Amino acid sequence: MKVIITKDKEALADKAFEVMKAVVDGKKDAVLGLATGSTPIGLYARMVADHRKNGTSYREIKTVNLDEYAGLRPTDPQSYRYFMRDNLLDHIDIDLTNTYIEDGTATDAEKECERYNALLRRLPRDIQLLGIGENGHIAFNEPGTPFDMETHVVTLTENTIAANSRFFEKESDVPRRAFTMGPKNIMDAKKVLILAVGTNKADAVRAMVEGEVTESLPASILQKHPDCILIADEGAASKLSKK
Repeated sequence: MKVIITKDKEALADKAFEVMKAVVDGKKDAVLGLATGSTPIGLYARMVADHRKNGTSYREIKTVNLDEYAGLRPTDPQSYRYFMRDNLLDHIDIDLTNTYIEDGTATDAEKECERYNALLRRLPRDIQLLGIGENGHIAFNEPGTPFDMETHVVTLTENTIAANSRFFEKESDVPRRAFTMGPKNIMDAKKVLILAVGTNKADAVRAMVEGEVTESLPASILQKHPDCILIADEGAASKLSKK
């Protein structure tokens, strides 16, 4: 795992953009695995600004997302489909029919997971973007998730619900279930870019980079990925022994 430490989240977004831009420039029909949450917003803003200023094209690019809340329609402002359109997709020249995410309204969850796994096999990702949770979760894969798990439906933990409640009017509005890629899907990407911001992520970052590979800390599996880049700000990297 390559570790890059930046001064703050703005510098982190700059460095993350460099990595993503190299993939886009290197392959006009690249498949980008994308993520939601507050951490990648700076990266997406830079992708939009670069598209507008420099004309970087996404016409032949395809995207696939890590996860989606169960029960939310794509038009719901709290859905991850809405998030992606609001922060990135509606502001670049990508064909929206080439942007994929789990169907949160699917009534047959097992069939939807099978569909998404088949999609991921058909569209091998050139890069997968990730964040990391305070307990080391990646996507919605909480501690204890088997490393060989593919797309599945997860019941969100109380800690995850509490962490995500800042995006909702009240905590009771946060969906209790979500579709998510599994660790195996994530590891199938050719390159992984994981971002970490803040001292509250420091313990998880240290365990991910320097601890044992264990299902009790899902992000630790990334030690075994052949091309994984961690970009962490000084706070998130503060407990690493090798800097």
